[in-house]
Amino acid sequence: IQCFAIFIPDKLRKNKALTLVKDAYKLLINEIKDNQEQIYFCKTKDDIVKSKELKKCGVIFTIEGGGALGGNIENLDLFKNMGVKVITLTWNGRCEIGDGIEVFNSKGITDFGRLAIKRMEELDIVVDISHASEKLFFDVAAIASKPIIATHSNSKTICKHKRNLTDEQFKIIKSLGGIVGLNFSNKFLNNDPQSSTIEDIILNAEYFLSLGGEKNICIGSDFDGTDMPKGISGIESIVDVAECFLKHNYKESLVNDILFQNAYNFFAK
Repeated sequence: IQCFAIFIPDKLRKNKALTLVKDAYKLLINEIKDNQEQIYFCKTKDDIVKSKELKKCGVIFTIEGGGALGGNIENLDLFKNMGVKVITLTWNGRCEIGDGIEVFNSKGITDFGRLAIKRMEELDIVVDISHASEKLFFDVAAIASKPIIATHSNSKTICKHKRNLTDEQFKIIKSLGGIVGLNFSNKFLNNDPQSSTIEDIILNAEYFLSLGGEKNICIGSDFDGTDMPKGISGIESIVDVAECFLKHNYKESLVNDILFQNAYNFFAK
């Protein structure tokens, strides 16, 4: 079961951003129709369960970048009808919701952003804070009444990249019942990106586990959005990641939780 994300570049705003989402949705629907024997669109809990039973690839449609809303709160209802389950509030820049991690002197969440969070929670669209500035993160955490997640972020203690999470941020996500997806990007795994390997994925996982994250970490990967570390070529490398965990004496039950069950349990809720 996989999150299929439509990415909204920071250069696209208003109707251009919304058009990209609509076009991507049409493409997704056509791909699902053309590959019904392999993939299954998950819009409800029952769909997630059924995709597992049918042994098909479950599709969870998500949006990376709140600029997709074009500043119109009513578009959240449109996205809900499309089956969108997660929205990453920003990419690296600023949008109508708030400031991404690359914004200098971030002002955090906007008034529109507060309305968007409230409406997302009403519609059961999960708030994703990967790419958010620290100011935006803490603003969101202060007003969230439901779990928030970080779909693809690692530990800033292990790798100091600005996109990674501080211990405090991870603990807040954990306390709210959210999940954090381990990012396979070589830049977010190791302070020396060119030396990143599968072992660095394990190191980031181990650190989050030391903070009590046994039921909170999962696979974020970012396969289509970045450069992979040595030993990772694509989805087929998940087997190697699992083997690496087992070689480090992780119990099979914990490896299954990290690779599947934690995210499955979250989305099934």
